Amino acid sequence: MDLHNVELEKQGELPPDPARRYPWLWVGIGIVIVLLIVGYVVMSRRAETSDRVNVTDVTPAGPSTTERPLGGEGDDIDLPPLGQTDAITRDLVRKLSSHPTVAAWLAGDNLLRSFVAATNNVVSSRSPVPHVRRLAPSEPFRVVERGGNTFIDSRSYARYDRIADAVASVDAAGAARLYSTLKPRLSEAHDELGSGTSFDATFERALVLLLQTPVLEGPVRVEPKDGITYGYADPRLEALAPAQKQLLRMGPRNTKVIQAKLREIATALGIEESRLPAATT
Repeated sequence: MDLHNVELEKQGELPPDPARRYPWLWVGIGIVIVLLIVGYVVMSRRAETSDRVNVTDVTPAGPSTTERPLGGEGDDIDLPPLGQTDAITRDLVRKLSSHPTVAAWLAGDNLLRSFVAATNNVVSSRSPVPHVRRLAPSEPFRVVERGGNTFIDSRSYARYDRIADAVASVDAAGAARLYSTLKPRLSEAHDELGSGTSFDATFERALVLLLQTPVLEGPVRVEPKDGITYGYADPRLEALAPAQKQLLRMGPRNTKVIQAKLREIATALGIEESRLPAATT
């Protein structure tokens, strides 16, 4: 699946170093981008010119109910109004992480609103692509022809290794803590969408949906679609939610890495194992 440089003013030595005040943030910020970075993978037909797919699970995500608020108590920091949260988010993160994936996301505007909108798109069977275009890989999508059929070139999966590795480095406990800290503003952004549910419920459903994404082992056959992209030849795969198709196109290794971290984060947020799909082996 083919899942935004802002200069910051130094405030001298007056403010405490965020790394010392909030040591969990440099890894915890991952919760704000985990769903985003798996949301942009377009199978473009700008490609170079294997036959069965092993699918572990293609069951659509059912409704998920959050029995209690996700996460524990967040850190006691003064959060600005929702429309003014970009600056504090950039300030904290860019002082603590120089990872290019994080920097790409931070270059955008309305960061928390974008995150919430992308999460909502995941559970609404809409692609989160519009909110995460800056995270698109620069390398082209590739296919290979074998026996008159078209397959994904396994080299295409490597385009997402850095993203999966960035996700794997996230500290799950820190991510859950950050979620709790930012939840008041995340909830405000979610209320603006008029979904009628809590952001906790939406976020849990997004995690469950991504954890239900099949892991494709072996050659994956695709077919031209819409003149500019490819779709899966297997109708079961093509019928998956957009976010699921975007995740599985990252390849089996990266899908497993990301799902493992999402499962850790879900557990750290207090989601019971019984509410999560079985782990892929």
